[in-house]
Amino acid sequence: MTKQDTINLGQTEQDANTMPDTTASETLLSKPIALLQLIVFSTIGLVMFFVPFTIGDKSTILFDHGATYLVNQQHTLSVTLLFVLMIFGVSKPFIDGSWRKNITHKILTVFKVLGLVLAVMYITGNAPAFMMEKDMLPFLFEKLALPVGMIVPLGALILAFLVGFGLLEMVGVLMQPIMKPIWKTPGASAIDAVASFVGSYSIGLLITNRVYLQKQYSAREAIIIATGFSTVSAAFMVIVAKTLGLMEFWNLFFWSTLVITFIVTAITARIPPISLFDNEVDRPNLDYKRGARLKAAYELGLSTSRHASDFKHILWTNFRDGLIMAAAIVPSIIAVGLTGLLLAKYTPVFDALGLLLYPFTWLGGLPEPLVAAKGMSAGLAEMFLPALLLSEADMLTRYVAGVISISSVLFFSAMIPCVLATEIPISVGKMVIVWFQRVALSILLAAAFGHLAISFGWIS
Repeated sequence: MTKQDTINLGQTEQDANTMPDTTASETLLSKPIALLQLIVFSTIGLVMFFVPFTIGDKSTILFDHGATYLVNQQHTLSVTLLFVLMIFGVSKPFIDGSWRKNITHKILTVFKVLGLVLAVMYITGNAPAFMMEKDMLPFLFEKLALPVGMIVPLGALILAFLVGFGLLEMVGVLMQPIMKPIWKTPGASAIDAVASFVGSYSIGLLITNRVYLQKQYSAREAIIIATGFSTVSAAFMVIVAKTLGLMEFWNLFFWSTLVITFIVTAITARIPPISLFDNEVDRPNLDYKRGARLKAAYELGLSTSRHASDFKHILWTNFRDGLIMAAAIVPSIIAVGLTGLLLAKYTPVFDALGLLLYPFTWLGGLPEPLVAAKGMSAGLAEMFLPALLLSEADMLTRYVAGVISISSVLFFSAMIPCVLATEIPISVGKMVIVWFQRVALSILLAAAFGHLAISFGWIS
């Protein structure tokens, strides 16, 4: 494929190259070897993420089996590795000076330090009694922090097979024709959407910010992508599904959540406050002949695979990024999670916020709509909290809570500060409004699908 061809893909290749390791080496593989690599490695990634296997009476995807083995059978090793990750995550802001960047970074750094202190207090048994109740620090550490610490790096390693050898770029090009009419974003934003869902919202935001600064996205388009596509990755979805007991229905949960998330994005793109942002952009409006897109997708996927000749480097870089992400989020998850749980248990904060969501949980037909609304409102603080607070609820409520944890996109413990760290022009107040819109719409859509799935026996 010529340089002009890649330009005519709406800078798809340029966007794709902001992803890690699509060009791990300057050495080009031959086309037959690259095609074989694209097919084989992409298939491995798809099987590892989406095909359940039964091992020891448990049916789940392969890398979840691996993470479960580490957490349960190698518990001491897992705890040791987790503390190494947390110490690195707490130290990094002081080593690179990022804690000084702004008030948000300072607050998050404080939460990271607090998270490490809380973890030490839990392991040594020196935490106050109210924190040692089974639904507080023990739950946060054993059922959330420890699995996250193992699953995120392992998931990042497996994701290398999906994002490192051309499949990501192929999907991005093929998705281009539907992006503008449905989501009001240019075709190249398909790369951002896929990158976030199979990789990480931080990667998706990185791409979005870069393309916005290059003036290839309007302000409105950048905001739609940042608040609608940059959700937590598939690896995090596994944590949510495990917490809520939904791994038995993993494929149904994953694909229905993906569809609901993107339907909600299509709606919020058309209503205030997002619809009121400036949409001016100086970008060529490209057209394609019939059949040219499939060829372009193939050529771009093959080109990416030809450049991906350093297999060990690609795996290591993805694994390293997973380690860095886990190190950054686990301490803050413990601190923010405990704060949220304490607020939910001992204060009326989420009761008040839940009252705003109550009409939607009631319309959705959830068995205990007020309890569900309260639990789901906690997602504004941390995306895991709805799963934590509603893990013992009925199946319908658990399914809806799982969808909400993913489709709400925005939360204060990580995502909102990440958006504020970019040049994307949206304020905290408007992000909170968008969060409420997304949660309300997601409740209605997820509840409707949940009722249907239960009636047909897809979820039991």
